[in-house]
Amino acid sequence: MDKSFLVNEIKRLKTERDACILAHNYQVPEVQDIADIVGDSFALSRAAAKINKKIIVFCGVRFMGESAKILSPDKKVLIPSKYAGCPLSDSITAKQLQAMKSKYPDAAVVCYVNSSAEVKAISDICCTSSNAVKVVESLKEDEVLFVPDENLAGYVAEKVNGKHIIPWPGHCITHARITVEDLVKTSEEHPEAEVLVHPEVSEEIRESSDFVGSTSQIIDHVHKSSNTEFIIGTEIGVLHKMKKDNPDKRFYLMSPRLVCENMKMTSLESVYRCLLNMQYEISVPEYIRKKAENSLEKMLCIE
Repeated sequence: MDKSFLVNEIKRLKTERDACILAHNYQVPEVQDIADIVGDSFALSRAAAKINKKIIVFCGVRFMGESAKILSPDKKVLIPSKYAGCPLSDSITAKQLQAMKSKYPDAAVVCYVNSSAEVKAISDICCTSSNAVKVVESLKEDEVLFVPDENLAGYVAEKVNGKHIIPWPGHCITHARITVEDLVKTSEEHPEAEVLVHPEVSEEIRESSDFVGSTSQIIDHVHKSSNTEFIIGTEIGVLHKMKKDNPDKRFYLMSPRLVCENMKMTSLESVYRCLLNMQYEISVPEYIRKKAENSLEKMLCIE
């Protein structure tokens, strides 16, 4: 379909349906441009909780839509692609987490938002890559089960003193594609560039980088930095906003493999059809939703 037609129809339907479009930083540029709010999972979690609309169209992956539904049970939450999942989220089930909790009965459970509603429901508190360190620091327990991303768990362990972090062996398959060779190659090609990476990358990549942060923290760092060249070690979608906001700066993706196939399942046409047909509604059983809401609300209280 013609792009201008899709954009106009999405705007029209959005008004008719009393809808708000949220888009993750990893979405394709045209989806980011049509969204009301663009951000990382932390920003969108807060937006979903506060938004005053009947319909939320969440341009992201399933666990994000679930988080919005958990925090806004009175709203209808739709996702444009029913196939947009997350391998990291799928790497742990509630049954597996329950077994892990039985092995460490005195440990607090910190659950990365990149997880299912069922896993959130049996966790003590959620976190995002933006606030994971603050969340763990806020706990009174000395022992912490951190699920499901082992690389983010490792990053937290590096930053927090006095806590024993026990990670679940899961990881983001997109960030795991970065190799040391990728980092060395791009650094040699652009020796003046500052290296910025997401905490979901491996320890050896983090140790060789200049800055580690969530997508929103990377975007903010670029905007404030006096440097003009940056090597980016996170999903390619984040380049869109950085280039728009900083036309005088240059950006180099650390690896051409930094593309999340699930995030790229959402298109302008799928957003249009989502609003037109009110399709792919997210539902969470109420008994799970209430427990998961507790974990998310605790996270949202931490600045």
